[in-house]
Amino acid sequence: MKNKSREEDAQDRILDAAEILFAQKGFAGVAVREITSAARVNVAAVNYHFGSKKALYLEVFRQRWVARVKRVQQFFLARLEAAEKDDHPEKVFARALAEAILAGPLKEEERLRHAQLIGREMIQPTEAFALVMEHAFKPMIDLCVDYFAKTRPQDSGKLTLTLDSFSLFGMIIYFNLARPVISHVTGRAYDKEFTEQIVEHIATFAANGLAGRRAGEKT
Repeated sequence: MKNKSREEDAQDRILDAAEILFAQKGFAGVAVREITSAARVNVAAVNYHFGSKKALYLEVFRQRWVARVKRVQQFFLARLEAAEKDDHPEKVFARALAEAILAGPLKEEERLRHAQLIGREMIQPTEAFALVMEHAFKPMIDLCVDYFAKTRPQDSGKLTLTLDSFSLFGMIIYFNLARPVISHVTGRAYDKEFTEQIVEHIATFAANGLAGRRAGEKT
């Protein structure tokens, strides 16, 4: 493997430090000097490598946040491809998606930074919000809509399929972000066994809900 150049190494250190600080404090709460200090680079390095603090913030989303979504998507597609085909297609899809998000390729610290960054963008959107919508959220929703369109009656409208897709994502994201709440109420830690139970619960719940939706569309 090719060794990183000094410039590439400095850029990576800046991105890593910036992501942690932006996740903890938000864009406005972080000074450039904090980032360069944490990254162990000269105070002028942010402007030199990225042009500005805002450009660095957007690059954190491009190279870290969106990149993680693509890793999760690849994990999901691999699970979907390998899934047993004798089950209901909606259940197969929901199980693969839940597994990718709840037990996929992200490490715990990545998952937390990922959630913190998008949480701040949901409350106070910046230019990064549009970037995330275009390169992460919309492609995943479109993928879901396209899949459901193949398993649903021809009269299922695009809006209905889109809202159903959001309902599935919403349930999975809640189980992912509300881990402390769910663990407190159930008395269960998010270990491998409990996570597998949650994945199966989501798959069954989603399949039953979508089956009811499909039956309603036929009447």
